[in-house]
Amino acid sequence: MEIWDPGGVRARVSEMAARDPRRERFGADTHRYELRAALPEAEVTAFEETHGIPLPLAYRSFVTRVGDGPAGPAHGLMPLTRPRPEADEDWAVDDEWREDRLPGRLAAPFPLTEPRPGRLGAPTGELTAGTLMLAEEGCGIFMRLVLNGPRAGEIWRLDPDWGGFTPAFADFRAWYGDWLRRL
Repeated sequence: MEIWDPGGVRARVSEMAARDPRRERFGADTHRYELRAALPEAEVTAFEETHGIPLPLAYRSFVTRVGDGPAGPAHGLMPLTRPRPEADEDWAVDDEWREDRLPGRLAAPFPLTEPRPGRLGAPTGELTAGTLMLAEEGCGIFMRLVLNGPRAGEIWRLDPDWGGFTPAFADFRAWYGDWLRRL
């Protein structure tokens, strides 16, 4: 089942870059409106097998048909299988990326069935089990893709200091599509 039009997404990202040449839009200085190549099907399948999870269709289709980030919402879409190649310096998001790939972490049950608003305090590791970090919005706020349980496929916003851990988008397509429609 085809969910994304790779040429259409790439054309829209190029249009967005042309309309924001000084990269003034939030996050553009980080992702630079660049889309890496799509991942080979075998690499994504190996990732799923290694971590014992199936990726939600909308996200899986994106990384295998369109690209593996970084152009995207907030500071950009994090890569699925390889760390950011431009990571010359350590960035807090790199630690989140590595933590998600610890054995058993992605396959662990997502512990929430209802939103958890308000201050969460640290640590949040127990709450994010069974989710994949997609992007960082700044100030320790992360967008996470739920991988299992009744909320599988949803995008949740983790704002441990003020907003809690709450659903933000129905799925990856809604989240990424919202970004493509803006500007």
